[in-house]
Amino acid sequence: MVHQNIHIDEPKPTLSMHPKKFALWLFIVSIVMLFAALTSAYIVKQSDGNWLSFELPGVFAVNTVIIALSSLTMHVAYLAAKKDNLERIKWMLVVTVILGLTFLAGQYISWSELVRNNVYFVSNYASGSFIYVFTGLHGLHLVSGIIFLLITFASSVKMRIHSKNLVQIEMCMTYWHFLGGLWLYLYLFLLFYL
Repeated sequence: MVHQNIHIDEPKPTLSMHPKKFALWLFIVSIVMLFAALTSAYIVKQSDGNWLSFELPGVFAVNTVIIALSSLTMHVAYLAAKKDNLERIKWMLVVTVILGLTFLAGQYISWSELVRNNVYFVSNYASGSFIYVFTGLHGLHLVSGIIFLLITFASSVKMRIHSKNLVQIEMCMTYWHFLGGLWLYLYLFLLFYL
């Protein structure tokens, strides 16, 4: 009897990503491209002249702190999910939603402040229009983030989020952190280029 050593190659692990995560990253990349195009247009338009300089609303700085805190609470919710702390997940998601809504209220206040300072969406100066477009588009994406948070909260109430099922909360956290980073980018951009 002859024994042959047969060596069967194990399949090599592939780089794979959950399809929903992949779709989220594609969405994030499209948002990055949108804001990159807008900030580039801002710089080009500013170099043309006829530019109104004004101070950013003070609420922008407060909103920066609020969005940073909301990123922290979102991360705590994720860590709670990893440890199966189901009550903490819910509470941290609720706090994150409240902070997100507070941020949106701050954006409304900032628009009111801009109007009081005679900076309008439609005027002879493009600088004001850009501020409204930047903050409005970011606010719109933040609303979608809050909806995602509420859906994730509903899943946590149904106990569908735990250490063995983290995809949804990971995606929610990724998107929320992205929105926080996007706001920080916009705020710093406007501080340096207004």
